[in-house]
Amino acid sequence: MRRDTRLSRMLHLLIHMDRHQQRATSETIAEMLGTNAVVVRRMMAGLRDRGYVSSRKGHGGGWELTRDLGEITLLDVYAAIGEPPLFAIGPSADRPQCLVEQAAEARLEATLNEARALVERRLAEVTVGDIADDFDHRWTAQTGTVCAGTRADER
Repeated sequence: MRRDTRLSRMLHLLIHMDRHQQRATSETIAEMLGTNAVVVRRMMAGLRDRGYVSSRKGHGGGWELTRDLGEITLLDVYAAIGEPPLFAIGPSADRPQCLVEQAAEARLEATLNEARALVERRLAEVTVGDIADDFDHRWTAQTGTVCAGTRADER
């Protein structure tokens, strides 16, 4: 089964947008993410609808952040991209009349619901700003300098 990388890609993108403090067109973002602009607009629409980004049309237009990354949790981004499935496993319901299948599916569904709740609680505890700060520390440790053009320069 193919992995859904939208959450990771959006986190990556939001940090780039924050650190470079610039507006980015759907085409530029699509090139960076290796996809097409229509896919970018669809993913960004959820972030826009929740007030995390805004967009402008026309010359000089594009997407830009409207909130600080410290105010946006991973759960917020996960919800904005449509809450893709967290697990590749799930109930089968091939033989819904089978009592063994009913018992197995009931237990599996309960377990997956517990796991989903745990993952969502953890996603709610981590902000995109936390990840951006981790990037800043990694950059500084690797290069010995603060990444030029980043908001870390302003601190």
